Amino acid sequence: MNLEQPVTTPDIAARRVLGACAALMVGTLTLTACGGSANATDDKGGKDSPKTSTAKITISAKDGSTSASINATGVKVSDGKLTDVKMTVSGSGQTVAGAISADGSTWKPKEQLDRGTKYQIAATAKDANGLTAAANSIFTTVTSANSFIGTYTPDDGSTVGVGMPVSFTFDKAITDRKAVQSHITVNSSSGQQVVGHWFGNQRLDFRPQDYWKAGSKVTMKIDLDGVQGANGVYGVQKKTVSFTVGRSQVSTVDANTQTMTVVRDGRTIKSVPISAGSAEHTTYNGQMVISEKFVQTRMNGSTVGFGGEYDIPDVPHAMRLTSSGTFIHGNYWYNKGNPPFGRSGTSHGCVGLADVQGAQGDTQAKWFFDNTLVGDVVIVKNSPDTTVSPDNGLNGWNMSWSAWTAGSAV
Repeated sequence: MNLEQPVTTPDIAARRVLGACAALMVGTLTLTACGGSANATDDKGGKDSPKTSTAKITISAKDGSTSASINATGVKVSDGKLTDVKMTVSGSGQTVAGAISADGSTWKPKEQLDRGTKYQIAATAKDANGLTAAANSIFTTVTSANSFIGTYTPDDGSTVGVGMPVSFTFDKAITDRKAVQSHITVNSSSGQQVVGHWFGNQRLDFRPQDYWKAGSKVTMKIDLDGVQGANGVYGVQKKTVSFTVGRSQVSTVDANTQTMTVVRDGRTIKSVPISAGSAEHTTYNGQMVISEKFVQTRMNGSTVGFGGEYDIPDVPHAMRLTSSGTFIHGNYWYNKGNPPFGRSGTSHGCVGLADVQGAQGDTQAKWFFDNTLVGDVVIVKNSPDTTVSPDNGLNGWNMSWSAWTAGSAV
C-alpha cells in the first residue's frame, strides 16, 4: 500500500508561518500593554502571569471631594510600606510638610491644613516582594462657610484660678447642640462632675457644681472634626487641652465698708481699701471671675454707654470682671478731691484700688495684680445694684446648679 505525504505548496507554507508569527506578536503586545513580566515555565507547560503589588494605599480624602477634613487627612497602606508621599497645594505647587511613620504604614501632614484649599496627594508603596503600588487624590478641604470653629478659654498649659470655667464661643449658630456638646468632654483629676450649659446658640460653658479643687488638673477633649453643628456646617477641631488649677483665692468686696478681703486657701491674707461704684453708677453684686489682666489699658466711657464722661489712656493694673466693662483696677486720679480709699464709692461701676500713674511702685493695686490669676473670683456684696448676669463675662457661678444643668443639651 502506498502512503502519500500531503503536498504543501510554497504559498500555503508561507501563510502558515506568517499566521504563527502573527499569533506570537499578538501575545507579546498583550504582555507589554499589561505591564506584566514573563517567567520561564518548566517542560510541563504553563503561561506568563503578570504580577501586581499587594500593597493597598488609602488616601482619606477621596479624589474629587470638596469637604475634606483639615485634621484627619492622611495616607495609610496595608500589606506594604509607604516609600514616598508628596502633598502639594494645587495651583501653586507649594509642598505640605509631612512624615511617614516609623513602620511605614501611615503618613500625616505636620500642620493642620487650611480651610477651603485645594490639595493634591501622590503616594507610592512597596509590598514584601518589592512591587510598587501608587495612588493619587486631588481634593478640597471644607470651606469656612461650611464649617464652624469654637474659640475657647483657658489655653492649653495654663494655670488658672478656681473659678475659671471652660468657655466656648462658636463662629456659627449651632442648631444641633446635643451633637456638638457630646463631642466635647471635660474631666478633672479631682473627680468633680463637670456639666455644660448653653448660653444661646453660640456659647457653651462647662463647670463643676462648686469651684474647682485647688491643684487639680482639668483635661478637655475636643472631637468636633466632621460633626454637623447646623445644616451643612461641620466642625473642624480635634485636639486635647489641659490646664492646671492653682491655689484657691477668693476676694470679697463689701460695698458698704468699701473694703476687699483676700482669702487664699481658706486664710485671710490681706484687707484692702477700695472705691466701688458711686450711687449713680453702682457696681454689680455677685461672683465674678477675672478673665483678663492688663498692666495698663485704655478705658473710654463712650465704649460702655457713658458718652464722653471719661477717657483714660493708661489705667494701671486692670483686671476684667465682666464683658460689659466692669474691672477691678488701679486708680491714680482718685485723690484729686476725693476722700481716702475705703471711705466712699466714686467710680462708674468698677472697683478701684490705690495706684500711681505708670503702673510702677509698691501699691495696693500692684500687689493685688501680682497675686492674682486669671480665673480667680471676686465677690461683690451689699451693693444697691442687681446681681451680674451669668453670661456677662465668665460668671456662670451666679446660676443655681439645677438651672445650670437644665441648660445642658446632653
